[in-house]
Amino acid sequence: MLSHTGDERKSITIFGLPLIWFGVLTAVTLVSMYTGNLPGGMIGSLLVMMVLGELLGWAGDRLPIVRTYLGGGAIVAIFGAAYMVYADLIPAATVTMINDFMTTGGFLDFYIAALITGSILGMDKEVLVKVGLKYFIPIFGAVIGAVIVAALFGMLVGFSLADAVLVIAMPIMGGGMGAGAVPMSQIYSELMGNTPGYYISMLVPALALGNVFAIVLASVLNIIGKKRPSLSGNGQLLKGFEFKEKETPFDIKKMGIGLAIAITFFALGGLLAGLIPLHAYALMIIAVAVAKIAGWLPERVLEGANQWYKFVAKNWTFALLFGIGIAYTDLETVLAAMTIPYIVTVLGVVLGAVIGAGIVGRFVGFYPIESAITAGLCMANMGGTGDVAVLSAAKRMELMPFAQISSRLGGALILLLAGLIIPLLF
Repeated sequence: MLSHTGDERKSITIFGLPLIWFGVLTAVTLVSMYTGNLPGGMIGSLLVMMVLGELLGWAGDRLPIVRTYLGGGAIVAIFGAAYMVYADLIPAATVTMINDFMTTGGFLDFYIAALITGSILGMDKEVLVKVGLKYFIPIFGAVIGAVIVAALFGMLVGFSLADAVLVIAMPIMGGGMGAGAVPMSQIYSELMGNTPGYYISMLVPALALGNVFAIVLASVLNIIGKKRPSLSGNGQLLKGFEFKEKETPFDIKKMGIGLAIAITFFALGGLLAGLIPLHAYALMIIAVAVAKIAGWLPERVLEGANQWYKFVAKNWTFALLFGIGIAYTDLETVLAAMTIPYIVTVLGVVLGAVIGAGIVGRFVGFYPIESAITAGLCMANMGGTGDVAVLSAAKRMELMPFAQISSRLGGALILLLAGLIIPLLF
C-alpha cells in the first residue's frame, strides 16, 4: 500500500515534468525573484509567468468546485496572480517587469497573433466562408439580450434604466479597456459632461466583474455541452460542417515558418489600421481569412501556422493568464464593486448575452454552446485578455478568430450604439 502511494506521487507531473523537477524550477524562480537576482526583460518575465502560471493552473484544474464551476486553472491563474500583486507577494520590480512585457513588450499580441493565424489557416475553407457570412447575426442577438436582461435585473434591484444600460451593460459589451471603456468614457464626457476619468471610474468595475462572470459561465457552458451533446459542436461553430483536422507530424522548420507568418500578418494588420478606421486585430483577421479563402498560401505555410499555434497554446496559455492577472486585473477594483445590486445587474448582462447569442445562433445554424461562448461571452469579457481566459475555461481555444471578431468589431458596434442611445436617455 505504501509503495502504491509512492508510485502515485512519482507519477504527478506539472507542465510535463515530474513533481520534484518542477519543484526545482519553482525554487530557482522564487529565490531569484525574492533576492532581486531575476534576469530582466523577457527571460525573467517568462520564467515567473510560466512557472507560477503553470503551478496555479495545475492547482485550479484539480480543485473540485473551482474546476467544475469557476473556470478551473484559467480563473485561478488570473486571480491568483492578481491576489499576489494585491497582497504584495510579488516584488514591485517583478510586477513592473511583467507588466511591461505584457503591454509594451507585446506578449499578449504575440500570443493572439499565433492563435488567429493558426486557427484560421488551419480551418476548412468552406466552413470559414459559411460561418463568416452569418456570424454578426448572433452578435446582435447577444447585444439585444444583454440590454434587455440588464434592464430587467437592474430595475429589480433599484438601478435606473440609464445606469443599467449605459454604466453597466455597455462597458461590459464594449470590447475591453482600450477599445471599449476608454473611448466610451470620451463619448460619455462629450455628450453628458464631466471628465472622462469620472466615467472611467464607473465603467471599469462593470468591465472587471463582467469578465469574471464570463469566465465562470464559459466553464458552465462547457459542462452543459458535455451533458447535452446536441447543443455543442465541441469547438465547431457551424452545424453540418464537422471539420476533422488533418494530422501532420510536427516539423521544427514549419513551426518557424508559422511564427514568421503570424507576426507578418500582425504587422499587416497594423499597416492596414493606418489606412482603414478599424482595429488592427479586426483587419488582421480579415487579411488572414482572405488569404485562406483565396488559396494564396502554400500547404507548407498553412501547416506551419497551425503547428505554431498549437505550440503557443499548449505551452504559454497559463503563462499568459498569469500575466493577465498581473498587468490587467485590478483586484481592488473588482472587490470594490461587490455590492449585491451591482453583482445582480452585471450577471444579468452576461446571462443576457449568452441567451441572446445562443438562441439567435441556433436559428442561423450555429451550435448554441459555441455561439453563446464566442458571440456572447467574448462580447462580455475584457477584450483580448478576456478572450483567452474565456476560451481556456470553455476548453475551446480554436474559436479564437471568432472571439476576436466579437471583441473588436463587436466592440466598435457598442461604441456606435452608446453614441445613439445617450441622446435618447438624457
